[in-house]
Amino acid sequence: MIRFHNVHLRYPTGYEALKGVSFTVPRGGFHFLTGHSGAGKSSVLKLIYRAELPSEGGVVVDGRNVERLTPKQIPLLRRGIGVIFQDYKLLYDRSVFENVALAMEVAGHPMDKIPGQVQRTLEYVGLKDRMHLSPIALSGGEQQRVAIARAIVNRPPLIIADEPTGNLDKPMARRIFDLFTALHQSGATVLIVSHDLDLVAELGFPQIDMADGRITQLPASTRVPLTPATL
Repeated sequence: MIRFHNVHLRYPTGYEALKGVSFTVPRGGFHFLTGHSGAGKSSVLKLIYRAELPSEGGVVVDGRNVERLTPKQIPLLRRGIGVIFQDYKLLYDRSVFENVALAMEVAGHPMDKIPGQVQRTLEYVGLKDRMHLSPIALSGGEQQRVAIARAIVNRPPLIIADEPTGNLDKPMARRIFDLFTALHQSGATVLIVSHDLDLVAELGFPQIDMADGRITQLPASTRVPLTPATL
């Protein structure tokens, strides 16, 4: 599902965020990406949904080399990825319900199917009674849950998340991770950036560790040999 082969990422300032990163997340896998601030974790996620392009090396997502995508193909790639951003990226001129429903509208779901699915998803993340409010009226933790609901409402085959429980208390964080686990069990591929090492250890899924733009620990499940011919 996700393949990185000797990936380097240099920003225009000259800063090298990634240095020879190689790993594979197999289809249907659930992996955590961990490391200190500035280790390169968010840069990995940006390459997956093509917010950035590698300076060297190759990135393949769902069989597509991200560098070879045409402008028309990029939205198709992103529709299959549920992205949970650390800074939420909500629309404050729309209600909570409308923020989540927009993801289904963009994906082309029938309009009569949208309300029920949105309400069920908001109920699961504990926000059904807040769905008519603007996100600006919510706490940071509540806004984070709206962002999670928006990312998963379409049941995408790939879910990537940048600290999705960073502003949540332990019980809600566990509930959200239980939701990710349920989505994984239904067939979704999941990659989550997290600093909550206690919860990561408790859940027991494979963990990819990073430091200073490099992989420092790689579980056996991610060590599928990658050659340029596969990219």
